[in-house]
Amino acid sequence: MKNKLMTAFGGIPFTPPGRWLKAVIILIIIVPLQISKAQTGSIIITIENNAGTITRQIDSSVYSSIWNFNKTSTGWTSTINYTVSAPCPGTPTVYYAGQTYHTVQIGSQCWLVENINAGTMINGSQSQKNNGIIEKYCFNNDSANCAVYGGLYEWAEAVQYQNGATNTDTANSPFIKNVQGICPGGWHIPTYYELDTLAAAVNQNGNALKAIGQTAQTGGAGTNTSGFSALFAGSDDNADVFYLQGYFTDFWSSTESSAKGACIMHLIYYNSLPTFGCDFPKADAFSVRCVKD
Repeated sequence: MKNKLMTAFGGIPFTPPGRWLKAVIILIIIVPLQISKAQTGSIIITIENNAGTITRQIDSSVYSSIWNFNKTSTGWTSTINYTVSAPCPGTPTVYYAGQTYHTVQIGSQCWLVENINAGTMINGSQSQKNNGIIEKYCFNNDSANCAVYGGLYEWAEAVQYQNGATNTDTANSPFIKNVQGICPGGWHIPTYYELDTLAAAVNQNGNALKAIGQTAQTGGAGTNTSGFSALFAGSDDNADVFYLQGYFTDFWSSTESSAKGACIMHLIYYNSLPTFGCDFPKADAFSVRCVKD
């Protein structure tokens, strides 16, 4: 559900180029979901850019919005585009491993809104191991990145070594049922089919899956009309190289396509099409998003 409103605020002094300008914004949110609440907040903008992004929660719904500011003779005018997404019925949030995750209903599926950020951070030069401890990489070995983008997990770690799963070139025993892996109880790592169903639910429009503010390049800008809120988390390959945070994201499936690889869904900054690939090295580390059983 997408809405647009106009709001104006004046009295902001001119700031020379290169200096920061701070504005307090009063938001009046009126949507068909009968959510009507004033929100206050502050945002830093610049003369050169004149734009800002913020994400807030209203009751049990989550909205993402992006501001574009224009100077007029009477002050500043802001066009606000935002998306309100409906949580899964009866399960607006899930508390897991010390973190609260929000949910979103997309078609027939219920998804977590945030990437999984469970486990203990280890250095990207180390392999994740089957040692009874969930291990994660944080982009550039910086825990602050995990707090925003979630952890990055090798495939065997993501599925928690079910059926003896490994990242080697030996084929694993096939999974018969849902694979909980590193997901909360009652949730699981999506199969290739479930990721494909997600893409079909948004008419193969990857921009609808991307959070607002994820790239402004023509054709690839996130609209988040689905509420899935994908962030460009980047990846870590098995040679300890972190790749391109802010440009793409890959989500693991539990589906192993061959002895050497597993299947992912890929979103990238320069176009709107969600793509799918298999035979991705299982020792690469990607994001994990959980779907409800």
